[in-house]
Amino acid sequence: MKHRRMASAIPTGIALAIAFGTLSAYAASQHAAQNNAAARNSANGGSQPTPTFQVDPYWPKPLPDNWVTGEIGGTCVDSQDHVFVVTRGFQTGGLASPEGVGGADPKTGQFAKSKASPPVIEFDQDGNVANSWGDPSIVPAGQPHAGQNAVLPNGIHGCFVDYQDNVWIGGNGDGVVQKYSHDGTLLMTIGQKFTCDDGQGGTIPCVNPGSAGGAENGFGNVGRTGTPNSPLLDLPADIAVDPDPDPVTGQRGSVYIADGYGNHRVVVFDATGHYLRQMGGVGTGPGQFTSGDGGHPHCVVIGRDKLVYACDRGQDRINVFTRTGTFVKAIPIIPGTAALGTAGSAWDVDFSTDAIQTFAYVSDGGNEVMWIFNHADALNGTSYVPPVGGFGRPGHMAGEFTFLHMMAIDSKGNLYAGETIGGRRIQKFTKVSGCPGNSAGHGNAPPGGCPGNSGGH
Repeated sequence: MKHRRMASAIPTGIALAIAFGTLSAYAASQHAAQNNAAARNSANGGSQPTPTFQVDPYWPKPLPDNWVTGEIGGTCVDSQDHVFVVTRGFQTGGLASPEGVGGADPKTGQFAKSKASPPVIEFDQDGNVANSWGDPSIVPAGQPHAGQNAVLPNGIHGCFVDYQDNVWIGGNGDGVVQKYSHDGTLLMTIGQKFTCDDGQGGTIPCVNPGSAGGAENGFGNVGRTGTPNSPLLDLPADIAVDPDPDPVTGQRGSVYIADGYGNHRVVVFDATGHYLRQMGGVGTGPGQFTSGDGGHPHCVVIGRDKLVYACDRGQDRINVFTRTGTFVKAIPIIPGTAALGTAGSAWDVDFSTDAIQTFAYVSDGGNEVMWIFNHADALNGTSYVPPVGGFGRPGHMAGEFTFLHMMAIDSKGNLYAGETIGGRRIQKFTKVSGCPGNSAGHGNAPPGGCPGNSGGH
């Protein structure tokens, strides 16, 4: 789980895929999967029905002082079920006019210019702002790296709250992962600001997403795995900190980094920031990640089974490794999605809160659906195992997604999903209990009810 790190029905997402002609057999396989799930639930007395979620349109509460978040680069949850989001509104070009230009007080009619929110916002369980922090400084014009984040990772991306409630942040336009105290004091940096690994023991500039220079070095991407035994990174996307003793060193707090927008690996450092090992590589083979930029890997999560899950968006799969780096399995999500040019279907993963993490949740920003898989079936299956449920569709209404990105689960099983380009928000989906029969997992529940005959609307 990503803490102590962390509405439409499924057929809409299926119909989208079928409309493009890439997943013509998917509807039949999904129907079979749901029947299989129902059979399993019946066999075990219905103790683990597919989870059902209801969007909470009133979470979070309105932000103070005319804040605007911009894109949500990462989402994570602390030990008190407070939700952290890392925002991009403060970055160069992070607001879209009239954001940051217009704004007025609706009570007085007086002009009140909107502004970028602080880079990091902490929400309490009710959706109120509990705290905010982060240095929004931008490198001034005329200086090297002008327009980039001066202190925080550039292209802020990924968020994790560890077992000590420290907050970790990466950046897919920079060469660093940073560790902060819960209230925002910088404690440690892994990597080097503005300097990226070239995959051969040297360095290259870290190119900000969309900025000049991307064509020269492919958005920082070197098409290589990453340099072993190096302190450098290349556009890291996500972080996970292991609360258990490391399988090699025996020390707690090993840091797993999805070094995936430039390099193509999960790289592991100890709690003091020293290199330990890496896993992955570039290619289409077992345990390899897609060449090119775009986040391959885009996520990294450590399950209670002590396996490492890393998202390979470009190949619509999640690569699974042991913590020492041995490849275990590739779990396909929605095959064919990446071929649509949508950056694929495996953007982030997290798990249900029960002891064996019965369900795996996968955010699919290519189809704009949050999928629900039977965790054990997906991990142990010898062929493609379709999801047993899911919710969402492309759109801007409550419960819909635009660039569904990173997500997190709180201790009650509620799910929080962030959106980037075009979406630019965080949504809460409350886990609903007591929904009978086949209604479970067929979409978002309406207020006070269960999905099913209502079509999940």
